[in-house]
Parts: sequence; C-alpha cells; structure tokens
Amino acid sequence: MIWLPRLEALGAADDTGVAWLRVDDGVVVDAGQDDGWVDMWERPGEDEEADARLVALAPAADVPLRWYHFPDAAPAQAAAAARIEALKHSLGDPAGLHIVAGQPATAGQAVPVAVTTHAAMTAWTGWLAARGLDASAILPAAATVPPPEEGALWLAEAGGEAIVRTDDRAFVSDPELDPLIAAGRDIAPLDPERMREALLLSLGAPPLDLLSGAWKPKRRWAVDPALVALGRKLLIALLLVSLAIPVVHLIRLAADTRRADAAVVAMAKDAGVTASDAEAAEAEIDRRLAAAGGGPLAFSVPASALFEAMRDAAGVTTKTLSHRTDGTLTTTLAAPRAEDINKVLLALQARGYRVTAQPMAGADGQQMANITVRAVP
Repeated sequence: MIWLPRLEALGAADDTGVAWLRVDDGVVVDAGQDDGWVDMWERPGEDEEADARLVALAPAADVPLRWYHFPDAAPAQAAAAARIEALKHSLGDPAGLHIVAGQPATAGQAVPVAVTTHAAMTAWTGWLAARGLDASAILPAAATVPPPEEGALWLAEAGGEAIVRTDDRAFVSDPELDPLIAAGRDIAPLDPERMREALLLSLGAPPLDLLSGAWKPKRRWAVDPALVALGRKLLIALLLVSLAIPVVHLIRLAADTRRADAAVVAMAKDAGVTASDAEAAEAEIDRRLAAAGGGPLAFSVPASALFEAMRDAAGVTTKTLSHRTDGTLTTTLAAPRAEDINKVLLALQARGYRVTAQPMAGADGQQMANITVRAVP
C-alpha cells in the first residue's frame, strides 16, 4: 500500500516523503515514510507470493468524501442518486470531474461518494507509471477512516495526513476550518491502532475504487507460458500419435499379407505346384484348372450365378446357352420388358462378374439380349 502525493507536491524531485506499508496475510509487516518502498517493491522477500498487488491511496486533500443516505432506494439506485447529488454540490466543469460512488451492500445503507478531477487521475496514474507501478486499486484515503459515534468527530492520522471524519463527511483537516465545521462538538483523536485496523479492513473490502468509469483498467489478456508449453507438448504428441496409427496399421497389414502369401505358397506346394510367391502360385493353379476344365473357368460357376440372378427376375428366360474354354458364358435372354433383363445384368455385376450385353427385338414382341459373362470376376 502506498500513499499518493498531493497534487501540489507531485513535482518533487524525490520520493522520500511517500508513506507506505506492506501487508502480509492481514498483518502489517513493514511501513515507513521514505523511499524504502522502492526496494520493497522491486526486490520482494523470498516468501512474497506471485500474486502480490499494489493499492494506492489518494490524499484526502484532493479527494474529499461525502456519504448520502437514501433509505427507500435499492443499492444500485442509491449509488446513482448519490452521484447526481454530489455533482449538484460540486464546483467546476462537470466534464472535468471524476465522481465515484460506492455500492452499498444492502438497501438503506449510506453511499460514499468521492469527488476529484480527471486531471488529478491523470497526474496520479502518470506518477505511478513513471515508477513502474501498476496499482490494482486507488482508494480515497478519507474512505478508510471509520465513522465516529453519533454527534462526534474523529481526527485521524493516515499517511502523514490529518483527516477529519464526521458522520457524513471526510476531508483533510484545516486548523481554521475545523472548529467552524465542528460547531461546538469535540474533535477527538482516533486511536492509531484502531485506524490501522480500519485501514486493513478497507483493503479487504474497499468502499470504492477511483479506478472506475473512464479510469477502469482495460482487461489485458496474458498468456501463461506454462500453458503454452503444455499446449505445444500436447500438439506434438497428437501429431506423433496421428502418424503412428497409420504406420502401425501399414506394418500390421504388410505382416498379414506376408503370412497370407506364405500360406498360399504352402498350399500350392501341397497341390504339387512349385512357385516363388503367391501370385505365381495362383497363376499356375488357374492354368492347370483351365486345362482340366475346372476351377473358376468351369461351366458350372458362371452358369450358377446366371440362374441365381434369373430367379429374382420373373419372366426372364434363356433362349441359348454356350460356354467357351476360357471361361466365358454366352447366352440369349428374353423378357417382356428390358428392365427385367437389366435386373439380371445388374445382379451378375454385383457378384463381381464382367458382363456385356447386345439388345435386340424378338419376333414375338419380347425384348431380347445377347450377353456374355466372364467366368473369372
């Protein structure tokens, strides 16, 4: 936590008068009003967590507060009404004012409203940026002072600044104006320990944040290097697996093919055929079957396929039927319609046979076709 300088002191050449403190797990572990915060922020302790954040406090001299009370309004409505009321009681060009209202937790709660200028916000954010600081929030220092008892006033010391707190206002102390504002009431000093406790409570639940509205930080997307590295490893693993699957499949297919070829060669050897590979063994077996009139070149093989196809096509008859030694079956089919003959041809093709057809007209008005069926598919 660091207290921002007053606007009138922003031109100072050094930061020796800057008040700061360091909070760890709700406990103040270090504090000062010198340039010690520079080393603390740039070289944090070994036990400092990576998610440490910086909270800046704007001086009460430049950001006075006032609390407005709307008993019958909902929290959001009360906050909007409080901003309007603060604008009515503010001096200067409304376009240059930066008015921030807190959000009450429940209906009926008083709404804190801070009034400053955009010029002041520009100066403070520039001061932080010049020192390499990125504040997660900018709280009005006056908002950290707890409310006094009814009818009383507090005089609190925070960040080297004396702040007067009434039941509905908080502002920097002025020896000449304080008695007039008090109007005969006592201004009691606030116990430093109680002020420190209130300050720590404000860190946990900030009443309002000046980094809102036009000054709300734009969301910045940060890439986690660990996630990028993990994504790269997963992508490489996916590519390796994608390449390994077809490679393994090809290896298995090649191994199965070799085993099948070896089985064919062994079977051919049992049949008295000596061949160097499966293709040569198959060719030799087909040659011997053709010479013997058997095997897939035999008449019964294509003829059975033809009759099986004709069984599903009603009205188709065979006029002629012949068979050649090369396994070719020649036949003339007749049917009342050409579609019936086509059905037989399609059935033969579906069984893997090569079919040719030459249509012609029959003498009795029937449709006829001379077809050939290759015995070997």
